Amino acid sequence: MSNITNGQLVKAATPAAAEGPEWVSEPTAYDAILLAGFGGPEGQDDVIPFLRNVTRGRGIPEERLEEVAHHYRHFGGISPINEHNRELKAALEQELARREIDLPVLWGNRNWDPYLPDVVREASDRGYTKLIAIATSAYSSYSSCRQYREDFAMALDETGLADSIQIDKVRQFFDHPGFVQPFIDGVRDALLKAQREIDGLDLGTEVQVLFSTHSIPSSDAAKSGPAARGFDDEGAYAAQHRAVAEVVMAAASAALELDSTTTVPWQLVFQSRSGPPSMPWLEPDINDAIHALKGGPTKAVVIVPLGFVSDHMEVMWDLDNEALESCEEEGFWATRTPTPGIDPVYVTGLVDLVLERRDGVPAADRPHVTDLGPWYDVCRPGCCENVRLGFKPAVSGLVP
Repeated sequence: MSNITNGQLVKAATPAAAEGPEWVSEPTAYDAILLAGFGGPEGQDDVIPFLRNVTRGRGIPEERLEEVAHHYRHFGGISPINEHNRELKAALEQELARREIDLPVLWGNRNWDPYLPDVVREASDRGYTKLIAIATSAYSSYSSCRQYREDFAMALDETGLADSIQIDKVRQFFDHPGFVQPFIDGVRDALLKAQREIDGLDLGTEVQVLFSTHSIPSSDAAKSGPAARGFDDEGAYAAQHRAVAEVVMAAASAALELDSTTTVPWQLVFQSRSGPPSMPWLEPDINDAIHALKGGPTKAVVIVPLGFVSDHMEVMWDLDNEALESCEEEGFWATRTPTPGIDPVYVTGLVDLVLERRDGVPAADRPHVTDLGPWYDVCRPGCCENVRLGFKPAVSGLVP
């Protein structure tokens, strides 16, 4: 690739990020924000082609695609994710205008229209050469970070614009207060609701808070985050979720003014597994975790979609349908807390992340609510490898 020359170690990076610092401390005059989404079908005819896009190269049989297609067809073949991204784009534009920041927002998807290559062409047509990307995923793993970075690189190559457009990416924002605060508010409100609706509820023994995120192959989890950080076999992916969950529970408990002897039980659980039974994925599955509570003191279950930024299909089907049905089967009172969506605190936080890079804010001055952050502006070598596919060219990270 032509961009890794003359001392530049990061593909298609702006000069401030080209040599791969952990945190960029030089200001960069970006032309536009690239909002990068997963994408989703917007009609019945789109469902199978969309699922083929998502699973390309993985050898998923058609019958498995048909099983997943049922989830989308239950909702008319329309995933809410594109509409959520339209709303997020509009909210970002409104917040930028409110703060008098002249940065247009371009939106592109990995797996459905508008596709990333089309948006890169649009940027070129409008004369934008320095883009700062926000991926709609907060944590570190192959599918939630590196794959976005690979898709940016592929879009530049496909369009022939790798020599004229530079793409940086904001840091993974799992522990940015703008992302975390909506979950704190949601857990606080859910526990208050449980207390109102269940007489004499003991928050210290009779409630279980389940923090749910997308399961991923154990091999991918082990490779998430830089090896030098010394994470366990579940890697940075699980460590980040657990760290955020601890912060959420501590803040929600403080907001409820619980005494020091009351600790609300919680656990990290996983959902939406799609791999073959022979391949280990992160566990426990949320439904298994719910059923395991049967016969114990639990009366109420609070489901927190900690791994998700909006109410897309896997929240609506796997949590609002399957997990809540599991709670009903076991006789538990249950509720699901909101995702950040377009919460003003979240939207403001995303703009703040862009300004970190625009202004070259030092790492010491960057807000983060766990000891793991602030995460890196430029991903470290070997970060978030896909063991099955190997390393492909990617922007916003040191090779491989």
